[in-house]
Amino acid sequence: MANFLTKQPYSPPSWATHLSPIPSHTFSLAHLPTPIHRWNLPGLPDGTELWIKRDDFTGMELSGNKVRKLEFILADAIDQQADTIITIGGVQSNHCRATAVASNYLNLDTHLILRTTKLLVEEDPGLVGNLLVERFVGANVHLISKEEFSSIGSEALTNTLKEKLEKEGRKPYVVPRGGSNALGTWGYIEAAREIEEQLKTRTDGLQFDDIVVACGSGGTIAGISLGSWLGTLKAKVHAFSVSNDPEYFYDVFQGILDGLQAGVNCRDIVNIHNGQGKGYAVSTPEELKFVKDVACATGVILDPLYSGKAAYGLINEMTKDPKNWEGKKILFIHTGGLLGLYDKVDQMGSLVGSWCRMDVQESVPRKDGVGKMF
Repeated sequence: MANFLTKQPYSPPSWATHLSPIPSHTFSLAHLPTPIHRWNLPGLPDGTELWIKRDDFTGMELSGNKVRKLEFILADAIDQQADTIITIGGVQSNHCRATAVASNYLNLDTHLILRTTKLLVEEDPGLVGNLLVERFVGANVHLISKEEFSSIGSEALTNTLKEKLEKEGRKPYVVPRGGSNALGTWGYIEAAREIEEQLKTRTDGLQFDDIVVACGSGGTIAGISLGSWLGTLKAKVHAFSVSNDPEYFYDVFQGILDGLQAGVNCRDIVNIHNGQGKGYAVSTPEELKFVKDVACATGVILDPLYSGKAAYGLINEMTKDPKNWEGKKILFIHTGGLLGLYDKVDQMGSLVGSWCRMDVQESVPRKDGVGKMF
């Protein structure tokens, strides 16, 4: 990839020039473009083609959709001469991990407010999954209980920390949860342009009828839906919500569109399905088995919080109403999050393949003096 870690002027797609505000600059942080390839999941309806866009390939430590948003958000932070980044999320937040790494790339300190249970809020959060990367790169971790988070809210919590750091002489910049605001949304408006360009270079005339993606905070789905609607893709977008009910996300999504002066009703450009299951970051045995079966069948490893729940929800929808999906070409956007699997190892243990000590008979020749048995 060219111009990695450089700040560049931004020119929007021709079909997005009426949106406002338009970012002035972007920081090149992700490995782009990410590939699109056929995804032969078992159990698809007759004639259905499933393709996958590998946004889990945007970079090892930055893997996923979050870095696309951060390319625009951190460029703004640099413009405002910030020296510290504050953001907030769950204790295994992919967004917080990506923010910590990207901030370090740009010599910015990071403060993460991480939501955990009341029982664990007073304890060392450990080094599992995303926490390992965050703490390895030196992020400052501030734990908050889920109850405090609900009663105070993310905006008040980040502003409280911002005021504290300002009194210490720092210049903090607050990144909203998931990077989901009007500025971050440009990351997936730009992704829609990227998909357009990838399809133009194909010789088979591939076009997509539907696009499927997980929805955790709203910015990704807002960007890809708006980009598909305004650009040449014209695919119907399906979002599987993993952290709240669909009505909540329709409201969030509409707020983002209004913030961009898009002049469109969100319900016209996206269909939001409930993919929570038992709740955010809570995986059922059925969901985890699905993630494991997909890996065994296709080599694609989904994360349990986002893409895993979205793919599980999609297959369930196809099973319930196969006629609605027959003959369609569908693009599934893998939004990354592999590190989240490490938080599920206790639940995954019974699902993974068997192992044994290799049985080597004594009749198998040994090298002289090596491994001699007495």
